[in-house]
Amino acid sequence: MITEIDHVEPAPRRVRGTLGGELVFDSTRARYVWEWAYYPQYYIPVEDVDERFLLDEHHEQRLRQGTARRHGLRAGGVDRPGAARVFGDEAIDGVADTARFDWDALDAWYEEDEQVFVHPRNPYVRVDALRSHRHVRASLEGITLAESTTPVLVFETGLPTRYYFDRTDVDFSHLVPTTTRTACPYKGVTSAYWSVRTGDEVRGGYQDLAWAYDFPTRQLEPIAGLVAFYNEKIDIDVDGVRLPRARTHFFK
Repeated sequence: MITEIDHVEPAPRRVRGTLGGELVFDSTRARYVWEWAYYPQYYIPVEDVDERFLLDEHHEQRLRQGTARRHGLRAGGVDRPGAARVFGDEAIDGVADTARFDWDALDAWYEEDEQVFVHPRNPYVRVDALRSHRHVRASLEGITLAESTTPVLVFETGLPTRYYFDRTDVDFSHLVPTTTRTACPYKGVTSAYWSVRTGDEVRGGYQDLAWAYDFPTRQLEPIAGLVAFYNEKIDIDVDGVRLPRARTHFFK
């Protein structure tokens, strides 16, 4: 990754957060703070937070970025205890006098006028979805799950290329729908997940290996309705060449 832990830099986007129908903060001066290497978190200047919604819990915490005072949130009749950390003057450069909110404590986060999910979009990550005419086959235990000469390839910094198949190129007789749903800050919220059945049942480790985004973010519209598989658990052949199984933080 291009940034180090505890790196801080200005976020050029307008950032807003809501809870219970109330606007908790609205800032054009948010900071990116890399609490770990893969993506940043937003820290919001206290001056840009509506302090009516902050409840001081009178508890100090010594964190890597400095000493913070824990606060709860109360807005629109909704309570979120321990949801914010407010940093004082002695915090590291760029973090002093900011508030760090637990992402899931808010109903929604917005960058400009678009809702974002899971965590802020890393400014050093690029995600591209490109239609291709490469011959791609996804299989498991020798069983073909999908095969196409018109896949969409998704290139995302730090991850293996993902191959998305038109549904007409997928053999759904080997896929079992599940209720799993996940969200991605770059692609949006999934609409479906499937486990893979190679015999009469889904074997251990074969759960939730395929997914789809029916309504992805605007930037990833080419993958709308298509199906992808985890390279980490599925065999992928591209133009007749078997790719090595990917190793990522999704499967350890």
